[in-house]
Amino acid sequence: MDTPTLIAVNISEGGIPKLPLSKGRVTESGLAGDGQAHAKHTKPHRALSLLEVEIIEQLKSEGYDVSPGALGENLTVKGLYGRVAAGDRLAFSGGVVIELSEARKPCFVLDAVDPKLKEVTVGRLGWMARVVTPGEVSPGETITVSPGNPAGPA
Repeated sequence: MDTPTLIAVNISEGGIPKLPLSKGRVTESGLAGDGQAHAKHTKPHRALSLLEVEIIEQLKSEGYDVSPGALGENLTVKGLYGRVAAGDRLAFSGGVVIELSEARKPCFVLDAVDPKLKEVTVGRLGWMARVVTPGEVSPGETITVSPGNPAGPA
């Protein structure tokens, strides 16, 4: 099994696509410089969004033009697909720690890529997370998973 790894750190002024950074500053409210187009995203338990690159690869094989950041995730990761659940904590090798709070749900914003994505990504759009330990993250960092107990939205 692959060692879980951070593939990309992505931001935008709001909406999609989010574009890659060489490193990002994670605060308790999310990724510095990342704009949120909708108020529903500005809650502590929804500070960051995370998507597994394996899902992006599935969608590409199904004919969708997607890449890291195209579906609006802040962190694109590898090696976590099917291996994590709400409440799990992810510790990045640079020191940042996040806790998965809930599965991401598709919304109309995905229409900018393809209107069918709202349906085909149900149950496979990654996670929302709260920040436990702020700091900097960079692509290439490894990730350690600690099983947790979901506390629900903060």
